[in-house]
Amino acid sequence: MYLRAIIVKNKSKYRAFFSFLLLFFLTFSGLWASGGEHDSHSEEFDFSEVMAHHLGDAPIFPLNFGGEKVFEGQPGFDSVEHDVFADHDGKLYHYVGGFDMHITKRVTMMWIASFFLFIVFIPAANLISRNPNKVYNKFTSGVEAFVSYLKENVVDSSLEHHGHSYYHYIFSLFFFILFCNLFGLVPSVGELTVAGSDFLVSLGVYEHTPHSLHTFGQIWSGITPTGDIGVTLSLASLTLLIIYGTAFSYQGISFVAHAVPKGVPLPLWPLMWALEFIVTHIARSFALTMRLLANMTAGHVMILALLGFIFMSQSYFIAPVSVLSSVLIYFLELLVAFLQAFIFSLLTTVFIGTVMHRH
Repeated sequence: MYLRAIIVKNKSKYRAFFSFLLLFFLTFSGLWASGGEHDSHSEEFDFSEVMAHHLGDAPIFPLNFGGEKVFEGQPGFDSVEHDVFADHDGKLYHYVGGFDMHITKRVTMMWIASFFLFIVFIPAANLISRNPNKVYNKFTSGVEAFVSYLKENVVDSSLEHHGHSYYHYIFSLFFFILFCNLFGLVPSVGELTVAGSDFLVSLGVYEHTPHSLHTFGQIWSGITPTGDIGVTLSLASLTLLIIYGTAFSYQGISFVAHAVPKGVPLPLWPLMWALEFIVTHIARSFALTMRLLANMTAGHVMILALLGFIFMSQSYFIAPVSVLSSVLIYFLELLVAFLQAFIFSLLTTVFIGTVMHRH
């Protein structure tokens, strides 16, 4: 029995290890495809093109307010300066003027992350609310463990007995960032679906890959939403608004004067006021923005660079080293995804706590 237990335990370890390997290779399957494509055409491997494909954002669906459509062949059509789309008949066009709010790959990935947040937490909340003292299954227990840890070690420890009003925001912030981070590390379902369809086309099962599948491939592109400064800046700006809102809510209008610590000499008061009331909070938000952006971008760049060595060197001796190094960094990236969501939420809570009372 003891030997059997050891065998079962080892099988579980191997299964988890190979699952991680499969997850890794499927996640970066697009790089293998792009590298193989370049080989088949005897072209030089273009690393910048691969980086742009995996890390760069691109519009998918047009959304413009107040602009005018200009079709290909009409005066003013410029495919270099504008985002070009195709209508139902395949005619190319772009917008001139107005306000562009095009739906990009990162926007659709945030929609997907939000959708999975709903299907994970709404059923869990419904089950837990029926009887909070009952343990239903591992799923609800896991959700409760995450939420309880955040409540006790992040919000309550930083805001003491004032944390109840901020539970919803901090919990939502943590899980949204976490899901966005993780969805950049799981295989791109859209691109895998298109690749599978193209494979069936090559076998003669289908005549061509449907246009809807190509659209789905763009929607679920696997790009990391938190690897864009627009996303991290928006989250940090929301935190900045809550910091100022909390300060005025707890200290009232006197927060404007109380921003400067006591004992500051009068000649230095204007300078300290500008630093404490404006610069400090903006700098904190900027730090939140850049920390999350840099950490969620750097890991992907390192993995792509290591895998790119295989196609750039064209050597069989480089491949094992590159793949092993990339797998190790990929495991580290999974940890970073949790860590950065935790740090962003923790610092947000700490910054809110610092403005609740006068220095």
